Amino acid sequence: MIEPAELQAYCDTLLETSRFDDYCPNGLQVEGERPVRRIATGVSACQALIDAAIGWGADLLLVHHGYFWRGESPVLVGMKGRRVRSLMGAGVGLLAYHLPLDAHPEFGNNRQLGRVLGLREATATAAGKGLLWRGCLAGPTLADEFARAIAAALGRSPVHIAAGSDRPIQTLSWCTGGAQDLIEEAAALGVDAYLSGEISERTAHQARELGLDYFAAGHHATERYGVQALGAHLAERFGLQHRYFEVPNPA
Repeated sequence: MIEPAELQAYCDTLLETSRFDDYCPNGLQVEGERPVRRIATGVSACQALIDAAIGWGADLLLVHHGYFWRGESPVLVGMKGRRVRSLMGAGVGLLAYHLPLDAHPEFGNNRQLGRVLGLREATATAAGKGLLWRGCLAGPTLADEFARAIAAALGRSPVHIAAGSDRPIQTLSWCTGGAQDLIEEAAALGVDAYLSGEISERTAHQARELGLDYFAAGHHATERYGVQALGAHLAERFGLQHRYFEVPNPA
């Protein structure tokens, strides 16, 4: 059992939140009304996830995508109002970490995705403000074969933009989520391929002209693993119950 403010303080220090100029506030976004014994985790604080967490009896919901994004209306009406009312009505707190959870060297989305995909020598680089990672496959692998491996690991087939050559992939750079616009920085690392969550119309042209195999594996699919790793760590450290809730999302 731990007080929500203590849990936030621990996570803030662990994830070094002060290093990041983020698009949203990191930490407690909705204050709960009781000590934390059960922590639920999920990718985005949608109504389905909130309902699942409340149904399980969670005291705190930990997510990667919370609320109060830069440029978003601050008023609690409509859909956002219903979500916040659900949390507050059940006394459940909301804890959200965005870029700090992408970047963390142990529990971060990028580190965890590298493990899920079996990438070797996974290392954070200075590129992309420290969010771009670099690693290698177990051996030279044809692009179509790697696409099948991604599909098997993540449960969904990636969009693959071919580099325009038959050379196999050995080295790879990646950044989870909406990081398609880091593709030029990825190419500058001298890798054979780049993987992110989302793809834009321009990304296909960039990949071909840069000579990179590009894989868009899904924003949600690439960012499921950080919250799970962090939730498991918090449960072990503070003696909490932890449960991850998957809310399917094709994006």
